[in-house]
Amino acid sequence: MITRAIVAALLLSLCAGQALARSERYTFDRVHSQIEFRVSHIGFSMSAGEFHEWDGAFNFDPDNWTTASVEVTIDAASLDMDNGPWNRALLGRKYFNVAEHPKLRFVSTGLKKTGAASGVLEGTLTLLGISRPVALDVIFNRVGVHPYSGLHVAGFSASTRIKRSDFGMREALPAVGDDVEIRLEIEGVRSARTRSK
Repeated sequence: MITRAIVAALLLSLCAGQALARSERYTFDRVHSQIEFRVSHIGFSMSAGEFHEWDGAFNFDPDNWTTASVEVTIDAASLDMDNGPWNRALLGRKYFNVAEHPKLRFVSTGLKKTGAASGVLEGTLTLLGISRPVALDVIFNRVGVHPYSGLHVAGFSASTRIKRSDFGMREALPAVGDDVEIRLEIEGVRSARTRSK
């Protein structure tokens, strides 16, 4: 009985190790990925912006979402509202204060599957030196070989909503909205060393 128990435990450990080893490392393809946001402008419209410069990677196994992890670092100065004066205002001390806080950072703490292709990605967002928990609704679009590049690609759509005041950004409230809608379209290319340990 003891021998069988030991064998069973070893088999379970081996299976768990194999499942973990299937988690793939991907780097972001920024040409086909976007980090966009929208915020109310005095109730007349939802002003839209985007960050152009950011970097990071993620681990993902479509058969075992519990092994997923994400790290993203965003260059705050790459913010773009399609208007020079508005860009300069948002990069100043009253909003993103890039002179003192040049980077935004998101680090995941877990991905929970909620449907066949949906989940909730939980993590910590650091903005203006303040870190807060954030949860993103995620749709897993597909994984496979890109028909033109021949590279192994995984794609996702994600969205969340945060309050900028939670991160100390209170300028022009409530005229400029507190709720910020964030939308991400992500493609990642599998790293040359494909298997995580």
